[in-house]
Amino acid sequence: MMIDTFQHKGLRKKLVETIRSKGIRDERILDAIGCIPRHLFMDSSFIGFSYKDQAFPIGGGQTISQPYTVAFQTELLEVRSRDRVLEIGTGSGYQTAVLLELGASVYTIERQRTLFLKAQEILSELGYKPHFFFGDGYQGKQSYGPFDRILVTAGVNDVPESLMQQLKGGGILVVPVGGEPGQQMVRIVRKGEDEFERTEHGSFVFVPLLKGTRD
Repeated sequence: MMIDTFQHKGLRKKLVETIRSKGIRDERILDAIGCIPRHLFMDSSFIGFSYKDQAFPIGGGQTISQPYTVAFQTELLEVRSRDRVLEIGTGSGYQTAVLLELGASVYTIERQRTLFLKAQEILSELGYKPHFFFGDGYQGKQSYGPFDRILVTAGVNDVPESLMQQLKGGGILVVPVGGEPGQQMVRIVRKGEDEFERTEHGSFVFVPLLKGTRD
């Protein structure tokens, strides 16, 4: 049941102010976070924590990312309306909703079937319509590319070459790179056929991106 009360909306407003105070400047992203009912993407036992700026478990060893991290990654992507965005790791579907609120056409891949089905259900009930795929995110979705933007929502030791090759010229890939205890947020811009510009944007902690699929 989709319950979104005035209290929830008030808590979201406070969350937006918290994220703004940490340096997020893109008002479109702040507006998206202000309108998406994050509590509906979380297990009922964590509902009380929905609008804290923290990550929380969603099952299967995965987490719903900290709202600031969602905003930070999204800001680095510089999403424009009608951009084709490939998201590696649907997870709860919350980041997917943010991308859709920005007007992107989103192609999202999840390797865990239980999370895949759960995200499909909640996003559909909220009226969001991404292109869903159950599969191995390391492979991307070459048959649907190339993409204007690619976002990876889990940590990798090395940036998959397959994803870099699915970027359009001028396209942007944002991915957390590194092992334990955390990753560097890396932004890659495709400048030419074999030319990529790579910059680093601070330390974060993500669960690892795993290969293959899981029921």
